[in-house]
Amino acid sequence: MRPRSSITLCKLLSGHPFGRSSKPKSPFLTRPLTNFSNHCSSHHYSKKSHHFYHPSRVISQPHFRIFQEFRCYSVDTDKEVDRINMKFAEAREEIESAMESKETVYFNEEAECARAAVSEVLEMYQGLLKKLPDSERAAIQRAMGLKIEQLKAELQQLNE
Repeated sequence: MRPRSSITLCKLLSGHPFGRSSKPKSPFLTRPLTNFSNHCSSHHYSKKSHHFYHPSRVISQPHFRIFQEFRCYSVDTDKEVDRINMKFAEAREEIESAMESKETVYFNEEAECARAAVSEVLEMYQGLLKKLPDSERAAIQRAMGLKIEQLKAELQQLNE
């Protein structure tokens, strides 16, 4: 912004920038702004009490129960699941890299890296399942079972 225009803007804003106008500035307004401001400040709105509700009152009970049951395993398990998910992503990248290098001299090396990454993910997943009680094990299997099967299928596709 040029210095002269910024000075003009400052002078314009400093002289009652929020004063009432006698007529509306917008062609879309059909009544004067003074009527609107009087309407908003009427005692009808000022006597209305404001309540802040507890989330369980705002959210219907079945939906609230779903939120409570969403994470049904411990923080340590959650961290282990995050580690498995990271290794899962790395294993998929290794498989993708090996698939791209198919029919090249680098394929065997890339495929071996992919196999090692997949076996590491499978070991971590099986180790986690062995440590968990039945209820948490079932939740983890529901959450991650399809991803693990997908990883096995992609590895099988690589081996063919």
